[in-house]
Amino acid sequence: MSKNTIMFEGFKDSQMDKKETLMEIYAALTERGYNAIDQIVGYLTSGDPSYITSHNNARNLILKIDRDELLEEILVNYLNISK
Repeated sequence: MSKNTIMFEGFKDSQMDKKETLMEIYAALTERGYNAIDQIVGYLTSGDPSYITSHNNARNLILKIDRDELLEEILVNYLNISK
């Protein structure tokens, strides 16, 4: 029997594609009649999850994405630069 600890690496929520996750959040907001872009921008600028509906688990999904990383990725894509 080995005395070494083996690390189990299961599925991590952070591995979920950010774009796919944002599309799910966008869809949930739209289904509820919100202006999804305004709501997501409100969340990204304030950090307040109440901008995101809990419909279809959207609020929990947005909280699993690091805001700083997402903003960085958006800016890099908007400016069409490589990091």
